[in-house]
Amino acid sequence: MSFSREVREELAGQFGRSRHCQLAELAGMLEMEGELDESGRVLLVTENSLLQEKYELLLQKIFGEEKSGRKEPQTSLRLLEALHWNAEPYTELPLKERRADGMLLQQTCCKRAFLRGAFMAAGSISDPNKSYHFEIVCHTREQAAQLQELVGHFDAEAKIVCRKERYVMYLKEGSQIVDMLNVMEAYVSLMNLENVRILKEMRNSVNRKVNCETANIHKTVNAAVRQMEDIRRIRDTIGFEKLPGQLAEIAQARLDYPEATLKELGTYLDPPVGKSGVNHRLRKLAEIAETLGPCESAERPDRDV
Repeated sequence: MSFSREVREELAGQFGRSRHCQLAELAGMLEMEGELDESGRVLLVTENSLLQEKYELLLQKIFGEEKSGRKEPQTSLRLLEALHWNAEPYTELPLKERRADGMLLQQTCCKRAFLRGAFMAAGSISDPNKSYHFEIVCHTREQAAQLQELVGHFDAEAKIVCRKERYVMYLKEGSQIVDMLNVMEAYVSLMNLENVRILKEMRNSVNRKVNCETANIHKTVNAAVRQMEDIRRIRDTIGFEKLPGQLAEIAQARLDYPEATLKELGTYLDPPVGKSGVNHRLRKLAEIAETLGPCESAERPDRDV
């Protein structure tokens, strides 16, 4: 089962307690999938059984009628009046191109319900194991802008893109998608998404540390190789006896302990020297080596460890 399906199944069981919230959720559904037939009857045109089921249940809760696939014109008229939408099927915009009346969306609970209805009708969420993407596909830019404004009320920054003559309001930040699941009251899906996010963040953290340690190892190895080249050049040309005592000592120590870090190398000296002192002496050796001729290797690794 897809993650979108899981979210929709959870949302199908969430109902606002108040009539105004239930109307707001109906408005969200009808904006995305609603139509008026020639007789003025409101229809929800969808193959989504979960959406149709919830639509019927909402109508039953609001108007107290039994579930039915075709609503009587009187019910449709009452619904349109409650939504402040004109009942003329041809002289006004189709339901799919209308916007919910602002009076329906004044309260925060109604904003939540409207977003829940719009998502159930035209929304989707990608598998969080692969990517983070939340979207609701709208018929008009005005509808997308309305959703963007509602999402912004909950401190999420949604964007709009035109796709195949539709307008898509979307989010791509994992934390904001978690917030939207909370807004729509999909709490189980929220926890599932959070678990995935935690695991992904842990893996990313481990990978960053491994990459950092690997880079440090490469840097240490390259520096040690360069130091050995410098020291051998000095030994084979002028000899260590021409060096000051401290430089001769560190040169010999590096030859004796080629894999030692600077800190470890300092412990082999008499008296022991700290990391910065060892690095300073190796730099002096590098300067001397540079006066003896060009390095044979094409690239010169960093000297610092």
